[in-house]
Amino acid sequence: MNEKLDDVEQRFERLTADLSNPAVIADSTRLRALSRERSSIEKLVETYRTYKKVLEELKGNEELLEQGDAEFKAMAREELPSLKARRAELEEELKLLLLPKDPNDDKNVIIEFRAAAGGDEAALFAEEVMQMYLRYAQKRGWQADVIDVSAGNQGGIKDATITLSGDAVYSSMKWESGVHRVQRVPATETQGRIHTSTITVAVMPEAEEADVTINPADIELQVMRSTGAGGQSVNTTDSAVRLIHKPSGIVVKCQQEKSQLKNRVMAMKMLRARLYEAEQEKLRSERDALRKGHVGSGDRSEKIRTYNFPQDRLTDHRIGYTRHNLPAVMVGELEDVMSALRTFFRAEALKQQEEAPR
Repeated sequence: MNEKLDDVEQRFERLTADLSNPAVIADSTRLRALSRERSSIEKLVETYRTYKKVLEELKGNEELLEQGDAEFKAMAREELPSLKARRAELEEELKLLLLPKDPNDDKNVIIEFRAAAGGDEAALFAEEVMQMYLRYAQKRGWQADVIDVSAGNQGGIKDATITLSGDAVYSSMKWESGVHRVQRVPATETQGRIHTSTITVAVMPEAEEADVTINPADIELQVMRSTGAGGQSVNTTDSAVRLIHKPSGIVVKCQQEKSQLKNRVMAMKMLRARLYEAEQEKLRSERDALRKGHVGSGDRSEKIRTYNFPQDRLTDHRIGYTRHNLPAVMVGELEDVMSALRTFFRAEALKQQEEAPR
């Protein structure tokens, strides 16, 4: 591990020197790329340097135990347990920091919501979950945009699409894909019975043009008038756009803007994200038949998380995590859930790396 860490530290020092080079400063594209790379390994290098200092202190104390006078030996003996504990702590942190980085972690995301089992109650809950993520994004300082919404029959949404943009959005949101189950007494229930409904959430990294090649001949463009509430001229012009990718059968639509051109640009972003996610899924399936991020059909038996309102409880079934105070969750207080997911899946990745054949 130390040899690899030495290489990373040397690379960090070269990057630091390059960023002071006038030729690099004059090239904005290269400057951004090198700055990003340096930033991505900065914490690892800082942790490694701290680790080396702790090793030096340990070595010094062990030498004092062998050669020092009685007073120095007593001091060294007193410091050794805390130094050894710190060494072990830093070694674990370095192992985690050395895990391969998800190349999508720094990307923005496109999130799709669909009401599944449960009819009108599922549509109502789908909107509540969408609002939950929009509020979480606001707390994180991300930009959030609602791209497309299909309203439910009795309120809520049948399906919707939003985008979240900001610092490393996908790294936080990627664990949210899957079936979300709600258990509660619907407002329309006259006998007080608890109903179970489900929605699906699909979180996709926003793909760049370089990530996905799309043949224009493979796309069928349809334009139509926007539906639902809107401002002046929203429903009086053919501004809404639907794109059909014929080879895959993927359909996306966007009616966010009054401008058909702007809606076409956003629809292409959505299509690229869907195609990129499909390709990533194919690669994941080839490596591992079990797709951990699978959204599923929306059947009640498939779930990653349950929101139980009568018990005021959220449970994430993948990691056995439970918390209470659902009203706080629904207004975007999600950081403890996100942190628990990150910790669990990083530990799983570390375990797999340690078990992998050398």
